[in-house]
Amino acid sequence: MKILIIKFRNIGDVLLTTPLIDNLRHHYPDAVIDFALNSGTEAMITDNPNVRKIHIYDRNAKKFGLFKRIVTELKFINAIKKEKYDIAIQTTTGDRGIIIAKYAKIKTIVGFCGKNKTINKFITHKVPKIEGLTHIVDRNLATLNALNLAIISKKVSIFFDENLAPNLPPKFIHFHLTSRWMFKCVKDEVMAGLIDFCENELKIKVAITADKNEAEMKKVADVLGLCKSNPLNFAGVLSLKEVAALNKKATLFVGVDTAIMHISAANDVPVIAFFGPSGAFEWGPWDNSLMQSGYTKRNGNQQMGKHSVFQKDWECAPCGQDGCEGSKISRCLMEFSDLDAVKNLIKEKISAF
Repeated sequence: MKILIIKFRNIGDVLLTTPLIDNLRHHYPDAVIDFALNSGTEAMITDNPNVRKIHIYDRNAKKFGLFKRIVTELKFINAIKKEKYDIAIQTTTGDRGIIIAKYAKIKTIVGFCGKNKTINKFITHKVPKIEGLTHIVDRNLATLNALNLAIISKKVSIFFDENLAPNLPPKFIHFHLTSRWMFKCVKDEVMAGLIDFCENELKIKVAITADKNEAEMKKVADVLGLCKSNPLNFAGVLSLKEVAALNKKATLFVGVDTAIMHISAANDVPVIAFFGPSGAFEWGPWDNSLMQSGYTKRNGNQQMGKHSVFQKDWECAPCGQDGCEGSKISRCLMEFSDLDAVKNLIKEKISAF
């Protein structure tokens, strides 16, 4: 038995697919399980003992000239076809994975129906339509229903060498201020105030991480410019695996809705996260000790086990990737003012450690 999981999305999306891997290994203990994903997201799957091979699609192929792009696409899909998989499972509604599975002559294709009715015909095992406020972990695992397989675990897992972590104090708080989508960030004054609170009042060091790109580095610089304290700054110098190793040693994580937040939850490090454009019911940090999502509301402050989400209970939240009225700005995050509630929660979680 050879199984291919397909997830052409972003880092956090891929990480939240890992419970599916564990369930497939349980039901098919002798199967070969492989994964197809976009370049830049593979760190979420590398070193996973249940995955044999990762097919990495170069997401820069769209920028190539026509001939080079065609060669890249054919090379990728032919590598998959050569493996002669028995089952392909796509956990999104995109057409691309289904087309690849059909081209590769995979007999059992599991997936969600999308808008293209012709492509939908290629799906041999359609996932039942999901209603209501459903977390992505549960949505990914719903693919098992199409195969009549029971869900036995919902644990999100990431694998790395803990020795990759830089030198750190024995007790510290991990702050990740940024996201690939900058409209998910809370205003600079809030983050600076929380960093100073941890460092100057609680006397606990803060370690800051961020990706090495112009927007995220500027955001970190702007926040640090407002700080009266001197936190540890690892922005732009660590790989994803190194950030995961750093996070594993943290007492607490404070940040926004981003892949690093999901990594923290996978590491069982308590999370305090700010949400605006996205809904915690779908993307909230998942508590690995639980089998049922604690995010039951469309918006507002919520928690799941050890993890907590701050979000306005405005009717417009979550506003999606376009932000407020297409502005690419989340006004609820820019106007967040309940700093005392966050400080009290930080203090409570630190005291419980």
